Amino acid sequence: MPVETRAWPEPVERVSAYLREAGAEVRVEEFKDGTPTAEAAARAVGCELGQIVKSLVFECNGKPIVVMVPGDRRADARKIAEAAGCRFARIAGPDEVEEATGFTPGAVAPFPLARVRQVLIERTLLAHQVVWIGAGSDRHMAALAPNELVRLARARPMDVVELRT
Repeated sequence: MPVETRAWPEPVERVSAYLREAGAEVRVEEFKDGTPTAEAAARAVGCELGQIVKSLVFECNGKPIVVMVPGDRRADARKIAEAAGCRFARIAGPDEVEEATGFTPGAVAPFPLARVRQVLIERTLLAHQVVWIGAGSDRHMAALAPNELVRLARARPMDVVELRT
């Protein structure tokens, strides 16, 4: 009887290949119930919401940038514009997200990003031992150390979230 093999979706394979080539210490997992939101991802992996990394795409002076923020925080467009050295930053629309990253909204991985030249990461993410990132689909996540995430994404740690009220 033949063994059934099932490949991951192409975007997940792209992320996995990038991780292999980089010699990364990362585990990619598939979650049956899906991980389309930070809350769903935290439930699926069994971690705190703040350990989920949201990879958001912003348009900054006509160029896409990726900003990684904790699942329990909101990105601050003013801080992002200042950190990126542009007049203003706005969240990219769905088509812009896919064009800039090659991933659909809700499934953006922080790498590989052919059209994105700048990646920022909220510095408070660096306090965790392990964080979880989207790995190319709304069902796949990858666990890794924050310093490994910074290296792989070539990200600059910054203060890019709104103040808590």
